Amino acid sequence: MATCSKCRMASEKLYLKGAKCRSPKCTLEKRPTTPGQHGRRAGSKKFTEYGKQLEAKQKVKVVYNMRERQFRRFFELASKLPGITGETLLSLLERRLDNVIFRLKMAISRIQARQMIVHGHIMLNGVKVDRPSCLVKEGDVITLTAASLNNKEFIENVVDKRLATAIKVPEWLDLQKKDRRGVVARLPLRSDISIPAEEHLIVELYSK
Repeated sequence: MATCSKCRMASEKLYLKGAKCRSPKCTLEKRPTTPGQHGRRAGSKKFTEYGKQLEAKQKVKVVYNMRERQFRRFFELASKLPGITGETLLSLLERRLDNVIFRLKMAISRIQARQMIVHGHIMLNGVKVDRPSCLVKEGDVITLTAASLNNKEFIENVVDKRLATAIKVPEWLDLQKKDRRGVVARLPLRSDISIPAEEHLIVELYSK
């Protein structure tokens, strides 16, 4: 499914395309209906309780660009940790390296951040990593590799272009813009996470 169609299907902005989602060019602004010939407007369809739970899960999966098997694994991990399961789940998802790169404004989307990691542009605590799903912890340092820093075209067209935007970096991350470097100041709290999530519905769905 095309990226913009995912927002239309959810009937709300999921901010999957960075700056475009915040501009008049946003597809949802022009076509506020679900995809298809007979697309419906937001709020026009009544959902069953199960439908609401399923939609809540699908939204979060789409935002973090995850498949069901991987998402379920994160939920199972969250359910074993202390705290409120839904909030713990969102905190774990925020700590994914691809999301952290996106939150640090080094990529225009989580999809692009994933590509940067897989293609060897990112270092975590001085070690090159290639797993977008690895979890950061407090004190971790995220940087670009020396080869990436020396790639002028990549730095200008990808990293610096995004860093120049006015989008705010969340408080749990420390962006050192001049060095193109990020530090995990602390672990994310529920109040740090602004995505459209109803995590209690996800917990209800998986608890059946």
